[in-house]
Amino acid sequence: MASDSAIDKILAGKYPAKKHADNVARYIRDAHPEIVDGLIYLESTKSALLEDNDSEAPFRQRRYFYYLSGCDLPDSYLTYSLGTSTLTLYIPPINPADVLWSGLPLSVEEARAKYDVDTVALSSPNLHADLSAFAAKSSPSGPIFAITGQVSDDIPHVVQGSLHTKILKKAIEDCRAIKDDYEVALIRKANLITALAHHKAMATVKKAGNERELEAVFTERCIANGAPKQAYHGIYGSGRAAATLHYVHNNQPLKGKLNLLLDAGAEYKNYASDVTRTFPISGTFSKESREIYELVLVMQKATMAESKAGTSWDHVHTVAHKVAIEGLLKLGILKGGTPEEIISARTSCAFLPHGLGHLLGMDTHDSGGNPNYKDEDPMFRYLRKRGVLRVGEVITVEPGLYFCEFIIRPYLEDPKHSKYIDKDVLDKYWDVGGVRIEDNILITENGYENLTTTAKEVEDMYKLING
Repeated sequence: MASDSAIDKILAGKYPAKKHADNVARYIRDAHPEIVDGLIYLESTKSALLEDNDSEAPFRQRRYFYYLSGCDLPDSYLTYSLGTSTLTLYIPPINPADVLWSGLPLSVEEARAKYDVDTVALSSPNLHADLSAFAAKSSPSGPIFAITGQVSDDIPHVVQGSLHTKILKKAIEDCRAIKDDYEVALIRKANLITALAHHKAMATVKKAGNERELEAVFTERCIANGAPKQAYHGIYGSGRAAATLHYVHNNQPLKGKLNLLLDAGAEYKNYASDVTRTFPISGTFSKESREIYELVLVMQKATMAESKAGTSWDHVHTVAHKVAIEGLLKLGILKGGTPEEIISARTSCAFLPHGLGHLLGMDTHDSGGNPNYKDEDPMFRYLRKRGVLRVGEVITVEPGLYFCEFIIRPYLEDPKHSKYIDKDVLDKYWDVGGVRIEDNILITENGYENLTTTAKEVEDMYKLING
């Protein structure tokens, strides 16, 4: 199993749910200083059976609930009293019929030992009684904070009348953006496992005949090393399919194609990794493929060097475009203008149409990034992080260059852009498909730390691919 003693030492402790709850409560108090008391109320994901099938549907815990509980049980609840700073976890009672099929559930005593909460109770009969008691004595200064759409219909009427649903979701999302040591350790662990899986895929690619074989070996390595869930639907795009940003098929033959773009990451105890590598199927890059790969690697190293606390992510993203333009001019794909003219025209968006990166945590595209998908500037429209970088944020750095006819063709037909693109030179690069290199970095007091350990230097990948 993927292991690092420093990581494992941190993860031997409890997930810091109480600290997270205290931070969220402080956020609410700062936003509403008039509130004397209040109760945070969250529900876990409910258990469910597959339609027309007597087996459980795949379970994914609600991230808001997990952040304040560290509990991965379905049909559970939590409250946090702002007045007493008490975090209470409510777990399901024993259902004798379920015990027959699934065994005994977690007991109150076991839950108290396992989770970082002040008290544990059975949801029945305690939950509704406790909520009703709080609502009965509450006033406008003591609401029950909840999230719209995440409150069961069967809660008592008196409780429904006390619900405040305008701030809790944003409070948790903003607090989640800054990771503590335990959360960083979870992401490190996910990255260690992901590196093993990427390396296995590289070592397999010359023998594989289809994209699905690589997805199989990647997933097997994750499961074998303690990460049974993927952080997202992986991308195993071969040849020109690598130019499709969120390619989903993963079932096409590899024969006759140059490269494979593999964008996949393990999820470890609800925390994500998100790593992309692009490598040659034959074991050696073609001339054009290596030119583009090395340019993207320069883009990534340049943008990482700019990634530090207090720096605007818009600026770092702009650096990626500037480096791309300079490199594409040297290759002759771009022509007839200065870098300043080309970036002003936004012609580089034909080759780099997405944002440089996004926050990472319990969700692959984690909360707190404040994107603006209505931005009229095409260079920033899909940037999932806006504003300055902050210490404690984990963010992906994933520059890429893509040769997708569907995207580039309109630029070739628009005189504003076509004057900067040499079509004859461009025609040599279509089979490269797309190249993306993606790492996960932690913003620190002194710059950044790369949490990703997957090989990306050309010679290192060659060694893995060619044995």
